[in-house]
Amino acid sequence: MDVLYGLHPVEEAIRSGSRRLEYVLVSRDRRDKGDDRLQKIVDLCKVAGVRCLVESKDQLTRIAKTDAHQGAVAAVKERKFLTIEDLIAAPGRFERKFYLALDGVEDPHNLGALLRSADGAGVDGVLLPERRSAPISGVVAKTSAGASEHVPIARVTNLVRSLEQLKKANTWVLGLDERGTPDYTDFDFNADCVLVLGSEGTGLHDLVKKTCDHLLRIPMAGSVSSLNVSVAGAVVMYEALRQRRAPLAVAPPVVKPTKPRKGLGS
Repeated sequence: MDVLYGLHPVEEAIRSGSRRLEYVLVSRDRRDKGDDRLQKIVDLCKVAGVRCLVESKDQLTRIAKTDAHQGAVAAVKERKFLTIEDLIAAPGRFERKFYLALDGVEDPHNLGALLRSADGAGVDGVLLPERRSAPISGVVAKTSAGASEHVPIARVTNLVRSLEQLKKANTWVLGLDERGTPDYTDFDFNADCVLVLGSEGTGLHDLVKKTCDHLLRIPMAGSVSSLNVSVAGAVVMYEALRQRRAPLAVAPPVVKPTKPRKGLGS
């Protein structure tokens, strides 16, 4: 069983229906004070047929193992992850698909922030390696404001092999690297693409970087050379969304993905 905590994560877990909820706990203290947001969760539980119990704030803190639960805790069935084949077979939200792949993002706050941005930007699926990745925990759910319950996520054993599978499905593999070229705003995202982000400290691993068809960069006008990975990912995901939503309303980007792909069809 997984434990989710916080108003948004618990609410979105009920709304999504993607996992069976064993029960939801709400704080007696906050409910007695007439907390409307907590009452909304109680009402959602009634509609969804989820058992909802009223407990003390201290009891919620013991179960959540944190006092940051905001008066709401849920026990949910362990998440069942998708496969890369599932992501490829699923329909996209727009004419062209856009995926996010994370190569070693181990900070749960960064992972949660990226999943929140991925949901907002209409990403069709996220690839997480089984190793060198933060687990989808309560911290991730809280940081993502519940978006982790909605984003399709595939756990993959070998990220490079999965990227090669996407290439065979005619998907361009785009790494984000401070030494890359071109700038992300000069790239045409109106093709099936997967954006690959590296770890917080070392960036993309060498083999992952070699697998990429293009390495994009975010131009920096200040003294530091790069952005936090969750911020950088959000910047590029929303540029891709802008282009995919209204491809005829923007000036044609300079760079189109036309060069031969490394490993395509291999």
